[in-house]
Amino acid sequence: MVELTPIEQLVIKTLQNLGATEESRMKTAEEVEKKSDRPKGQINSALMNLVGKGLVKRKVREKAAGYYLIKQA
Repeated sequence: MVELTPIEQLVIKTLQNLGATEESRMKTAEEVEKKSDRPKGQINSALMNLVGKGLVKRKVREKAAGYYLIKQA
């Protein structure tokens, strides 16, 4: 099992609450930030860590990257 920091756990929960569980429903870092009420830097850092841990997928788009869960923690 992958160890998660409290902010990573919050980001996972926020993505679940936003319904970002597949590519067609991905959310931007800004949407996660607004829903979680945490600073942008913390959210971006946690998202990148979660991508590295294989729990979240990052998809580059024209304006802003999108994120969605690929594994349940």
